[in-house]
Amino acid sequence: MSFRLRNRQAPNGQVSGYDGWIVVGLGNPGAPYAATRHNVGYLVADELASRMNGSWKSARVPRVLVVEGRLAGIPGVRTVLGRGRCYMNESGGPVSGLLKFYGAEPERLIVVHDEIDLPFGHLRVKLGGGDNGHNGLKSIRRSLGTGDYHRIRFGVGRPPGRQEPADYLLSPFAAAERSDLPVHVQRTADAVESLVSEGLDKAQNQFNS
Repeated sequence: MSFRLRNRQAPNGQVSGYDGWIVVGLGNPGAPYAATRHNVGYLVADELASRMNGSWKSARVPRVLVVEGRLAGIPGVRTVLGRGRCYMNESGGPVSGLLKFYGAEPERLIVVHDEIDLPFGHLRVKLGGGDNGHNGLKSIRRSLGTGDYHRIRFGVGRPPGRQEPADYLLSPFAAAERSDLPVHVQRTADAVESLVSEGLDKAQNQFNS
């Protein structure tokens, strides 16, 4: 059942007083980007959708797919997963649209994204902070007017030699990384569940590398 049916609705059809979480995995849509480093947010979101026994569906928010359900055990925490149907640098519109539609404040938002300043597979769970040149985070900050939301940074490592960061992020994982990638994706999904169910401090103590 949709959470919209369980919350008080405003006249415009938006939800009022949503007390769950909005979890958004960043990435680029389309087959050419599916296996790239820049799309780890999508991979984690897919893992979470599987844990919620949900499937992606169109939302009334433009350019976004959602899964609604409960996360982190039984009965679980009310959660909306989101995946943008737009390029990374346009993420802000769909994310701000989700928060507005569900009546959620930025502090109820978790964004999962790639991070070149962390070694491959390392995690950082944090609240707020800068964008560190990440175009998806820049777009979200512009749309929300704040950076005070939760982030889970998935380390993809620095580009080798003089390779441009943009080319590196839009390239597939190396063979050795691909063999370990499923484990790291599952651990990142565990970090999301810990954050929504146990809070920031416990999630940081357990998962920050």
